[in-house]
Amino acid sequence: MSAQELVLNIAVNLGRIGRYAYEGRRSRVEQFLSETEEYVRQLESAPMQPRFQKTFAAFKQSLNELTRDMRLDTFWAETAYAWANILTHRAKLAG
Repeated sequence: MSAQELVLNIAVNLGRIGRYAYEGRRSRVEQFLSETEEYVRQLESAPMQPRFQKTFAAFKQSLNELTRDMRLDTFWAETAYAWANILTHRAKLAG
């Protein structure tokens, strides 16, 4: 997959994660977080545009925080939705 496709897959998963967090469905959140982390690993080794690297670094930090502190409250879900939106709009910059 190209960097752009990986970023879009991550964004879609973050939308799902946000929805499942609102619903309190922890097992589904964990499932999609795991899949998202695999996409992130693939993206780390994919050729990526320098303009996207700062966004990617900030996203990885936020994803680590979400994974470490899985509260599944409104703020947590909104953070996932925000990154889904950001990554969707910046996917073209990835590759």
